[in-house]
Amino acid sequence: MAAHRKPKQPPLAGQAVRTAATLALASAATATLFEGSGHAEPRPTTAQVTAKVDRLYREAEVATERYNGAAERADEARAAFDRLRDEAARRTQRLNTARAGLGAVAAAQYRSGGLDPAVQLALTSDPDEYLERAALAEKAGDRQAATVTAVRRELSAIRQLRAESEGRLTALREHEAELRRQKAAVTGRLASARTLLARLTAEERARYEAATAGRDASGTSTGSAGANGSTGSATARADRSSGGGRGPVTAPNTRAAEAISFARAQLGKPYVWGATGPSGYDCSGLTQAAWRAAGVSLPRTTYTQINAGTRVSRSQLAPGDLVFFYSGISHVGLYIGGGQMIHAPRPGAPIRVAPIDEMPFAGATRVG
Repeated sequence: MAAHRKPKQPPLAGQAVRTAATLALASAATATLFEGSGHAEPRPTTAQVTAKVDRLYREAEVATERYNGAAERADEARAAFDRLRDEAARRTQRLNTARAGLGAVAAAQYRSGGLDPAVQLALTSDPDEYLERAALAEKAGDRQAATVTAVRRELSAIRQLRAESEGRLTALREHEAELRRQKAAVTGRLASARTLLARLTAEERARYEAATAGRDASGTSTGSAGANGSTGSATARADRSSGGGRGPVTAPNTRAAEAISFARAQLGKPYVWGATGPSGYDCSGLTQAAWRAAGVSLPRTTYTQINAGTRVSRSQLAPGDLVFFYSGISHVGLYIGGGQMIHAPRPGAPIRVAPIDEMPFAGATRVG
């Protein structure tokens, strides 16, 4: 009979089950509540969006300059590789020519029975002819030895060129990989900025545009004057960069004037990251193109352009100087006097005249 009894349940087992079920339901409700509150996160304000977008644009500009540097190094590596390849081709052609010459000598010896030249000369009955042939044979031997030496030299040079070419090709591939990484960094940050701006309502977007325009109002207003070739109110006021007290400043030399003239002609064109013109520019692409128009070759990036001339202090600025901004030297403009510069600001903002004190000043360089 004992075998048919029900097994005893542990004490409070039913209560424990009910308690566990209650806790599970409470946990689920809490999770649902938290999920709901996550979706109810407050929308960022226009000021917050502006700050985030500005930060993303600055990060994109840093990545752009790194991209420009990697592109410059890749171009140099590609050019060096092409030069080595061309030189290897020329030496290979000379090698083939030398080998063909040796082959012709070998064929002639075979046709003559393979006799040693001295033996062939000894068979002649004319002493004068013998001596003449001996001299010719000696010259031929010298030429043949020189040809063999040339073949060995070309073979050694070609092996060296191939080894160097492999090193250049490896460097080129590394620079191209860096290009891809920096391009992804730029495009990723620009996409994030566009996503943030797309979340704004029409009213918020209008406030954002108004705030951006207001921040750059002085640059926008002087830009129209610059486009007409006049200095306008920007250079009529005291130069804030030198502590004031002086009026309009003219370019110190012809080259600086030509660089500024070129930059003025680009006003209104779009900022395009990685671009050097003529339809669009990034910041260092604009300064490079401006000074190229004046006959001066500048490197491609902000952090190399700052070392391309003589460093000058802010109080010593003259039109045509390059002015740099941010601690990482990630932005550059062309100083035009009156505390103003021409620069390519960022995506969505055209090339324009702006005050140099709208960004953290990092240094200046005089070129030309």
